[in-house]
Amino acid sequence: MAVKTSKKPTAATKKSKVDSTSKFSKETYIKWWKDMLLIRKFEEKTGQLYIQQKFGGFCHLYIGQEAIVAGTASACKPGDKHMTAYRDHAHPIALGTDPRVLMAELYGRTTGCSKGKGGSMHFFDKKVNFMGGHGIVGAQIAMGAGVAFAEKYNETGNVAFVSMGDGAVRQGALHETFNMAMMWKLPVVFIIENNNYAMGTSVERTTNVTDLSKIGLSYEMPSRIVNGMSPEAVHEAIEEAADRARRGDGPTLLDIRTYRYKGHSMSDPQKYRTKQEVEEWMDQDPIVHCLEVIKENKWMTDKEIKEVEDWVKKEVEESVEFAENSPYPEGKELYEDIYQEPNYPYIVEY
Repeated sequence: MAVKTSKKPTAATKKSKVDSTSKFSKETYIKWWKDMLLIRKFEEKTGQLYIQQKFGGFCHLYIGQEAIVAGTASACKPGDKHMTAYRDHAHPIALGTDPRVLMAELYGRTTGCSKGKGGSMHFFDKKVNFMGGHGIVGAQIAMGAGVAFAEKYNETGNVAFVSMGDGAVRQGALHETFNMAMMWKLPVVFIIENNNYAMGTSVERTTNVTDLSKIGLSYEMPSRIVNGMSPEAVHEAIEEAADRARRGDGPTLLDIRTYRYKGHSMSDPQKYRTKQEVEEWMDQDPIVHCLEVIKENKWMTDKEIKEVEDWVKKEVEESVEFAENSPYPEGKELYEDIYQEPNYPYIVEY
């Protein structure tokens, strides 16, 4: 049974088709469009390969939500740390991870970003400070605050960005984490990737407080709603929250309203929402929006646009080829990367 939601796009939340007065540069729009297009095509190919049973396990696509990671990546600094839940393919791509090693991880190959041991839900890339996708609902909330504590303790000036779904906010660990984060003024930005559905259950069916930004108010945590279909709005909100964190003023909660065009996972029949609802949200597609801005301002020729589209297609094709030609882990890998050998120089043996 489809559930009518109260969060469909309205005139107040929709972006104008083209904003020629935007403060963002030509380079920024082109990067947003290029990164989001790569994420979209990578995810579409991932879905096709999953159906072909090229790899197994759970698989959650990010299609429709690309503006969140694009806007976050453009607003953060190189030393900042990022972590999210199990819908984690897009985050490392936006941060600069080679899609080849991500595809190899999906295939369970040794050349994958987690040596083929993590699969779809456990991407990691230390090089770009992506601290992982995490399969336990809400687990990354507390861990992200721990990362932020380390950054503050070491006086790095870096910020931890912790993403979660709207379903994860029901976890008790969130409230414990929020309390400590505010008490200790940790440099962390909590991002609710609010696509309105915790698996197949809408926000309206899980709480009478549908404005999830209000969750931060009891801790006096600055909180706001953000249009997650707009990379511009996401960038501005992330930048403001990060600046606050770097000043030592503590965390921010962002209820970033977005929408996934596909099901919760590849096994989701999507019977809980109407086609009309999906279509209305697809009218706000951030990839289409950025390309319209680029064309309106004549920042790229048709030939240059085609070259980028061909490059994205080639990147995805080469990712699949790389994955399929990479070796599987040997049996001994079951016992590797499990425990860290202790090295405590301050322990005195008698």
